[in-house]
Amino acid sequence: MSTSRKAKRRLWLPAVVLALVACALVRTGHFSRSDAPPSGGTPVSHPSSPAGSAAPSASGTSAAYDPAAYASEVRTQAGRAGVSARLLMAILCNEAYKPHDPAFERAWQKYKPDAAFGIANMHRATFDQVKEGRDFADRRWSELPDDRNLAIEAAAWYLHDLKAQLPAHRTGSLGEDELLALGYNTGAGNMLAFARGVRPGSQARSYLDKLHANWSKAGKAVAH
Repeated sequence: MSTSRKAKRRLWLPAVVLALVACALVRTGHFSRSDAPPSGGTPVSHPSSPAGSAAPSASGTSAAYDPAAYASEVRTQAGRAGVSARLLMAILCNEAYKPHDPAFERAWQKYKPDAAFGIANMHRATFDQVKEGRDFADRRWSELPDDRNLAIEAAAWYLHDLKAQLPAHRTGSLGEDELLALGYNTGAGNMLAFARGVRPGSQARSYLDKLHANWSKAGKAVAH
């Protein structure tokens, strides 16, 4: 295959994959035809469930995903892991930027094998490390799209493990919750660098900005 043909293939392959995923979701009822994402576009956000409707269960896979619907699970898992429920909820809000639908996630993972799974967007290596010695040690990363409670539990314990690595004495202006959020997003090594006073780059700063924007909403969601 010539270089030019390879370049063209790289350009249209992602669009074809997204178009096929969108068509599959329309056929299975995960999107109505009016809100199915166009090829290469951003999916339209679904409204939260109307009053009186049943909230999805922790292991459910409703396409109308609202992190606040899992406030009970967030409080429970955060309490078990010894981390802030508000922080965990805010991170779920940060990670709610894509359709958390099992069919979509698995189709995308076939195109991008290192893609993250579940409502907390966790990578395979992270999940396999976090689950060691935990109650969910026998669970598999591939189960995350189908079991939202498992995704919340794994995210809570990942925050626990990151918190255990934070030094007692830190420099810079970032608080503990901000450092843990950055650790969740960028990894423990970067978190420790930020704790030493290294300034976050543009992508990390953008994640922090989203965290701050979601902070009030997250607090209301997990309030008793």
